[in-house]
Amino acid sequence: MNVQQAARALQSAQVGEIGLNKPLAPFTTWKIGGPADLLIVPKDKERLAVALSILRRYNVPWMVIGRGSNMLITDKGVRGAVIKLGKLLDYVHFEGETAYVGGGYSLIKLSAVASRRGLSGLEFAGGIPGSVGGAVYMNAGAHGSDMSRIVQHAEVMLDNGELVVWKAEDLGYRYRHSILQEKSGIVTEATLKLSQGDPKAIDRARAEFRERRLATQPLQLASCGSVFRNPPDHHAAKLIEEAGLKGLRVGGAQVSPLHANFIINTGRASAMDVIALIEQVQAKVLEKFDIRLVPEVLMAGER
Repeated sequence: MNVQQAARALQSAQVGEIGLNKPLAPFTTWKIGGPADLLIVPKDKERLAVALSILRRYNVPWMVIGRGSNMLITDKGVRGAVIKLGKLLDYVHFEGETAYVGGGYSLIKLSAVASRRGLSGLEFAGGIPGSVGGAVYMNAGAHGSDMSRIVQHAEVMLDNGELVVWKAEDLGYRYRHSILQEKSGIVTEATLKLSQGDPKAIDRARAEFRERRLATQPLQLASCGSVFRNPPDHHAAKLIEEAGLKGLRVGGAQVSPLHANFIINTGRASAMDVIALIEQVQAKVLEKFDIRLVPEVLMAGER
């Protein structure tokens, strides 16, 4: 791996913004994380393909960050490159009931835009603070629905720079999982099939979900959203609460007193604080209920 040579080649190719040893905490909703050896914000899809080619040439590993939710970057940071999806993939256009959305577009914003157009199917997504690409990757969901119900196609750039289009049935969707988690690629665009609905009914549903979130989730504090997947026939938050763990702290990280499946950064939490707290919660729930909680948060970086 030769990061310096790769950085010079990327700059010569004018792929976009290039930064060395860039802190990643500002790019995550947890506001936690050490530096990336190399941060790349490509100008467009063509430059993204060029960037991937250069990284491959210099044997530099890479990962993608969208809006930084559902992600914990370690305190030591990421060795290799982090590709930040910027304005190149921040778009949406509609054709009837079909939405064509860039992988970097905000899921919350998309839910609002669809609602204004009287399009139903994204009401569940109004409080998920991630990108469309990340939502497709994770099969993000809430309120009894998820992305698998509306994704028609995903345009994916493979690590060799090739653009492919996968149908929904190719994505292997199940709870908080897609085949994208097993392959090296970047979701550059998603085709979503929505349905015409009553704008007032859509607004009412979104308002009800929003009020429920405000009442039950610590939205004003830095977090990643839900930390653990729900085990079969159980809710992670209920198990954590019944284990008496609400409010448990390690350093600056705390199990939210409001919602037990949220870990909040009280101001100075490190990634190690969060990891230690996750492990304590897992151990206590396993001891009390004989159920092992599995994190849905992606952990990235050098341990």
